Amino acid sequence: MPQPLRRRLAEFEISTAQEMGWGRVKNGELLKRAEGVFDAFLTSDQQLKYQQNLTGRRLAILVLSTNRWPIVKAKTPEIIAAIQALRPGDYAELTL
Repeated sequence: MPQPLRRRLAEFEISTAQEMGWGRVKNGELLKRAEGVFDAFLTSDQQLKYQQNLTGRRLAILVLSTNRWPIVKAKTPEIIAAIQALRPGDYAELTL
């Protein structure tokens, strides 16, 4: 995700994989680790649902259709609404 998005999502507690020391961790292990720490996982990896078994996860996942900053910036209100609507175990895709 673009770094400036963090400022626009100030109402949420946000950490990046790098900040958590998980920079080299692959998706499956990354989701497993995040599930024990966070409520939601935000990504633009549209292949995630095909690459990982998401059944039974407690972690909510929101996949954005792009990580291009001008688009993400313009759609921040929709991103916030989508995050707020997530419930444990949800998988949602947001087309921007």
